[in-house]
Amino acid sequence: MTDGDSDHPMRELLCELLPRLRRFARSLTGDPHDADDVVQLALERALARAPQWRAGEPLEAWVFGIVRNAWIDELRARGRRQQVFAPEEAGEHVGSSPMEGQAAAMTVQAAMAKLPPEQREVVALVLVEGLAYREAAEALGIPIGTVTSRLARGREALQQMLDGLR
Repeated sequence: MTDGDSDHPMRELLCELLPRLRRFARSLTGDPHDADDVVQLALERALARAPQWRAGEPLEAWVFGIVRNAWIDELRARGRRQQVFAPEEAGEHVGSSPMEGQAAAMTVQAAMAKLPPEQREVVALVLVEGLAYREAAEALGIPIGTVTSRLARGREALQQMLDGLR
């Protein structure tokens, strides 16, 4: 590390957030490789923009917002270049785990993937990552009321999809 690296008190906080950022990115992308790429890009952006973060303000909402924006940027770029981010063979072994718990997790992931992106983002931030409605609203750049309504619709849709599988 260089002397300039020690100027960023957020580095340690970002390391602590890493598992949650990866989980959120996976809920957005639906692919672990895409998620890792998005998180890496988001961390680079966060560190480059460290002076924009005010110590004392919630870092979570700020960084989750950067992850979301990085994914939106990637989707736009894909649309322009019409290329796949992950090779087709990366999905060959999806669903081949015999473990019941893993099967249930995959069922929930599949149901989440069917949600509209707006609902999936809110569900991932509030229900999976445990952000407060206010923090999720800040991360997504939307009013709290919008978070509430998207979360309610997302929960209802998930419940219907999961009930239909029983």
